[in-house]
Amino acid sequence: MSFRCPVCSQELKKEEKIWVCPQGHTFDIAAKGYVNLLMSNSSGAKRHGDDRLMINARRDFLSKGFYTPLREAVYDALSADFPRGGTLLDAGCGECWYTSYFKSRLDESGLEPQVLGVDISKYALEKAPKNCGVERAVASIYKLPVGGECDAIVNIFAPACPQEFSRVLKKDGVFVKAIPLEKHLWELKSAVYDAPYENEVPPHDIEGFRLVGEKKICYTFSLESGKDITDLFNMTPYCYKTSQQDREKLEKLSSLTVSAQFSVLTYKKI
Repeated sequence: MSFRCPVCSQELKKEEKIWVCPQGHTFDIAAKGYVNLLMSNSSGAKRHGDDRLMINARRDFLSKGFYTPLREAVYDALSADFPRGGTLLDAGCGECWYTSYFKSRLDESGLEPQVLGVDISKYALEKAPKNCGVERAVASIYKLPVGGECDAIVNIFAPACPQEFSRVLKKDGVFVKAIPLEKHLWELKSAVYDAPYENEVPPHDIEGFRLVGEKKICYTFSLESGKDITDLFNMTPYCYKTSQQDREKLEKLSSLTVSAQFSVLTYKKI
């Protein structure tokens, strides 16, 4: 399995420097190893997805292992019935911190997977390890450049499109979604805002899917530098919704213990 042409939907073949379809539509492979399959007229937005500030903060924060328990839980869910030679799609893969790990672990298990990563931010894909074994494409989750041949989809803190996920998943394919729970990062928000509010957790029912498993992961972790605290804040949506006055409260902190609260939801396609 490979990506599909965003123009004619036929399968793309990877060559040395391009992806090409039978109709002759070609897409250059960037120096960083990804391909841009986002049609230029598909959105009027000048900037697609997370910007460099958020991406650099997330890369630095994740590299220190604070979210390793979440990564392990998602892997356990997606790998439970993963077939040999199967295809995994990470929808909203970012810098592939999760994705490259899944690829490595599945390889170690002898399952020889094909792993695809899609994100709307080219800046995120630029930060992914070039030789991590993940085929990466700039594309929208709402119009995936993939056919109906995926055995599993993971979707971690990213928008989801159930109709598209159902389309690209095989029968009985697995969809694993990670979401924050009510008190996730509560201490961080309390340090910044006078009246912090709990996260709103959406209903778990998703049309076209059956919930077959849920695992909650709750723990605390300690940030021992101002940079780690700032990185965590800058990788969240709060970064662009906070006044300078409130941001200054955060900049005065040199350490902070924070609660991580996630739910890993496992669905089967109906």
